[in-house]
Amino acid sequence: MEKIFSALRELIASGENAVLVSVIASSGSTPRGSGAKMLVCRDGSIRGTIGGGAVEYRSIALARQLHETKQSALRAFDLSSEDKCDLGMICGGNATVYFQYLAAGDPVLSEMLAWEQELRRQETDAWLVTAVTGDGAPRMGIYAEGQLRFMESVDEAAVAAHLGPRSVLVQGEPMLYIEPLIRSGRVYVFGGGHVAQALVPVLAGVGFRCVVFDDRERFTSPALFPDAAGRITGDFDRIGDFLTVSESDCVVIMTRGHEADYTVLEQALATPAYYIGLIGSRSKMAATREKLGAAGFGEADFARIHNPIGLPILADTPAEIAVSVAAEMILARAQRRKDA
Repeated sequence: MEKIFSALRELIASGENAVLVSVIASSGSTPRGSGAKMLVCRDGSIRGTIGGGAVEYRSIALARQLHETKQSALRAFDLSSEDKCDLGMICGGNATVYFQYLAAGDPVLSEMLAWEQELRRQETDAWLVTAVTGDGAPRMGIYAEGQLRFMESVDEAAVAAHLGPRSVLVQGEPMLYIEPLIRSGRVYVFGGGHVAQALVPVLAGVGFRCVVFDDRERFTSPALFPDAAGRITGDFDRIGDFLTVSESDCVVIMTRGHEADYTVLEQALATPAYYIGLIGSRSKMAATREKLGAAGFGEADFARIHNPIGLPILADTPAEIAVSVAAEMILARAQRRKDA
């Protein structure tokens, strides 16, 4: 969502209109599910994707027509066997897609985009609320900080009742599509070595905001971590002096040595982080468990630690380990959202 809004700001600032294409419901084997988005420009060029294939192909064509009529539209796509044969598709299913025509000269849109940018800078939880209508009148707002802005005719309490970690389509007049726009939460990566340097850009690419922490300034430099949301040079013995870990955060421990790893791990277990990953072998973890036990930690604490870190894909190189760790964290994030 961040990339879509960044692209939308650029288009609007340059005076170019756009059609925001959103999959709001899907079933069967569609390429991507509810929440997928793309922007379609007047010339047919796109930013983002809703999965390619038949739905995207037809959506681009319709969006170009809406540039001419300056209207919004709601369409249902049925990828029947005939459609698949015609378009060379191998997947079926149904998708409901909403098309919002967004004009560069709309002052309300410009104000909304500015607020979204400020909320993202502050890392404030926010939801995008779209009134789904077929009458050509686009209505979109943001719920954050206990208020719904830019949609005065929509019941704020009704929106608040449906806020959550997943998108939801609320029937009514108008029908509302409510989806997470900004989620608070960071990944604190302790140690700026080779694995961290491979991991941070992978995590950034799948929507995690990473903060790198090391006690050596050269290992927290912007040159090493251009994709990081933050870089902290501090003392591994006193991480609480530099940051606060919340229940929305993850901790990844991969410092240059076992002693620093243990020091950070002990402090991380005192936080409500929903993911704590520790690099190293099973033999290292056995020694770590013994030490933690002597310090008063128990089985419930041990169960919180992902070690060896990452999914078991026989990863060897830093790049392979990064893929393994990112996959495990994606799974942990998805499970947390499912359980919320």
